[in-house]
Order: sequence, then structure tokens, then C-alpha cells
Amino acid sequence: MPRPLLRALAACVVLLLALAGCSSGGSGDAAQPAPADDAPTGAFPVTLTHAFGQTTIPAAPQRVVTVGFNDADFALALGVKPVGVRENIGDYDYAKRPWAQEALGGTQPQLLTGSQIPVEQVAALQPDLILGVYSFMDQATYTALSQIAPTVAQGTPDGTNAAGWEEQTRITGQATGRTEQAEQVIAATRAEFDEAKAAHPDFAGTNLKMDFFIEGVPYDMGTDDLRAQIFAGLGFTVRPDSQTLSLERQGDLDSDVLVVLGRSRAESEADPVFRAIPAVQQGRVAYLGPFETEFAAALGYSSPLSLPYAIDTVAPQLDAALQGRAPGS
Repeated sequence: MPRPLLRALAACVVLLLALAGCSSGGSGDAAQPAPADDAPTGAFPVTLTHAFGQTTIPAAPQRVVTVGFNDADFALALGVKPVGVRENIGDYDYAKRPWAQEALGGTQPQLLTGSQIPVEQVAALQPDLILGVYSFMDQATYTALSQIAPTVAQGTPDGTNAAGWEEQTRITGQATGRTEQAEQVIAATRAEFDEAKAAHPDFAGTNLKMDFFIEGVPYDMGTDDLRAQIFAGLGFTVRPDSQTLSLERQGDLDSDVLVVLGRSRAESEADPVFRAIPAVQQGRVAYLGPFETEFAAALGYSSPLSLPYAIDTVAPQLDAALQGRAPGS
């Protein structure tokens, strides 16, 4: 992903994960989290490599703090309840996100407040592991956090080539000593994708473009961004690299099926350039709504907990779009 685009998306990632409002969403069950009292299955000490070097975790952690934008979901999916999580800014009550409630078990971790990772708040929680696999932390923040506890950062300094959900699950499993649980959760989540693909064989190999519209700018989103990866997982062919488009170049979004996230159908179709796209004229477009929906938040997390929820929501809409019925509003 080009660095200017990555910086733009990184700047708004908090907003995308903590969106105002609520939608009906899907009703499917998320991959079942491992029981919280499961014994760790991985060997310690374990050493993980990331953007700022290597981190060695000497023993199974008991107090985990997640400072990434979606890391809490990955810990919860493995039966680990963080003692602290990064706050998401906005009106959407992400603490009540439906796909995480069973794993939370009625508990609520301490919120780490502020637009940047609050190092002092993290230290006060006395963690023995800090997870920031999708955090976009910088070197200075990593250095400060690593003086508190073993810290696992993202894979690259600027956040490019972010770990996909399977890789992030495995990293979390290694860090927490739950490697077997991680493989079980991955298998359960893959089964959700497989079930959807079996129910919708027309998805296989069909070209899909994702129109990600934010602050008046359209993006042709690729699988280098986690929000587009669900569509590749459902069998669609999706571009690998995200591109920034001008309003005049929206014709580049033409595809077998087009999905729109970030503006309503009325707003989209009021744009004459967008309206002229052949896929739009033929009804082969799914309007997934603005960012103030649970579905958008589920895509923002893109975790083993939220992905089944998102699949149940979007698969029928994609099917309708392929039939030229342009679902959504």
C-alpha cells in the first residue's frame, strides 16, 4: 500500500473502529473462544520478531494489555481477557460489540484513553505482556512500552503489510502460549468462510472492487488493507494493492461487483461520475452503508470473533449485487 494512503487510513482507523450508531447486522455465531482457564499450550520462553526487533516472553503472561486497534478481539478469541485495551474514539459503544460479549463474559477491561498510546496508563496496569500487532506504534513508543513489559509491535515500522487475521491469530497464540487454541480458532473461522463459499459458488473468481469513501476521497481498496480481505476470503478476486482515486477516476472502480463503504446510496448516486460506472448502471453494486454501522466496525476489527458476524451480514448483499439487484441504502 502506498505510504501516503497508509498514513491516511492509519489516521482514521480509530474512527473506523469506533463508529457512531448501530445496525441490525448479522446474527451468525463467531468462532468460539477458548475457555479462559485453558492452560497455555505453547512453550516458553518464546521470541517473536516484529518491526523494532525481537521480543522474548519468558513465561505465560497473566496480565495482558492490548494497545492495537483490534488486538483485544484476538486475545479474547483465544480465551485471554485483557486487563487493559486501547480506547476507540467515537459514539459507537464498542465495549458492547455483539461478537465479543461471550468472550468478555461480563468483564470490562480498563480503557486506555487518548489519541496516542498512553504509556503511563499502561504501566499502571502492571502488564506482563503488551500486544500491539495492529497498533501503528512508533519506535519511541515501542521503546517506552518495552521497558514496562515484553511488547509485540506490528510487522513493519509504518504499518504497511499488516498481518492478516490468520497470522495475527498465530502471533497472539504464540505470545500468550495458546498455540493450539489459535489453530482451533483459525479452523473454526475458515469453516465460516467455507460455508459461505459453498452457499454462494458464484463468488469464486468473480472480480470485486471495494469503493472505500472517506472525507470526500474514493479509495480502490486492496487486500493490503484488512477491510478488503473478507471479500478475498469469500472467493472473490480482489486487487492486492490499495489505490487513491480522484473523483474523476471513479470509473476505475468498474468490476463484476462493486461494494461501497463510507457513503450512502443516495450520496453515491448523486455523483454523476459514480452513477456512470457500468456496474452501477447494471445494479451490480452493494451499498454497505456509512461508517456508523456495526458491520463497518466488524470489518475494522477483522478478527476471528467479528468476521463470522460480517460474513453473515454481507454474503446475502453480495449475492443480490451479482444478480443486479443493488442492495443496501
